[in-house]
Amino acid sequence: MSEGSADAAVMAIENTISGGLLPNFELLRSHSYKIKGEVYIPIHQNLMAIPGQAVEDIREVRTHYMAINQTRKYFEKNCPWIKMVESEDTAKSAIDIAAQGLKGVGAVASELAAQQNGLEILAKGIETYKQNFTRFLILDDSISIPRNKTDKASLCFTLPHKPGSLAQVLTILSFYDMNLTRIQSLPIPGKEWQYFFYADIRFSSYDRYRQALKAVRPLMADLYILGEYNSYKAN
Repeated sequence: MSEGSADAAVMAIENTISGGLLPNFELLRSHSYKIKGEVYIPIHQNLMAIPGQAVEDIREVRTHYMAINQTRKYFEKNCPWIKMVESEDTAKSAIDIAAQGLKGVGAVASELAAQQNGLEILAKGIETYKQNFTRFLILDDSISIPRNKTDKASLCFTLPHKPGSLAQVLTILSFYDMNLTRIQSLPIPGKEWQYFFYADIRFSSYDRYRQALKAVRPLMADLYILGEYNSYKAN
């Protein structure tokens, strides 16, 4: 988006098995693009390789660290000789193996990645837990969400380095009926034992939410609103 090659983006932010994608929280804070929505997608992992090989031929598997966490038990139980190597992306692992014609090297990725790159799936659905979902954020500054459709917000804030500062903020949010669905802390570079706090809150009244923000602002050193949007509703 920053290079102008795309009007919008979809970013993975957390998984029900592996937790939050910590580097992506920093991307949200350091860029100006606002969150305009979210979606939860079921994740199915597959072992794939150049056609004509068997699982016994594979000595190395490349994939994202989240996929490693989601499939480690399969490899430990069924093919412990395979070395798992972390890569930057599941789909890119499949692309690289296909482009370079690497034999003896597999990827863990989606079925679509296998189809698009002419790879053969050697084992399907190898994720440890079948209830495996990833939450994706929709970043698109061209979208305007009406206030009456807004029931969730993602915030990033810093607090004074003193005892009880976080407890005070959480108490006020609770008073205003804000439902804290996630909170994540990450260290502030160059400031020992000080943190950015990332929080997702749901609410039934937008006006009540704005009142809550007004009440907590004096307690915060900085507050960034990463996005105000309509929360995901399962069918």
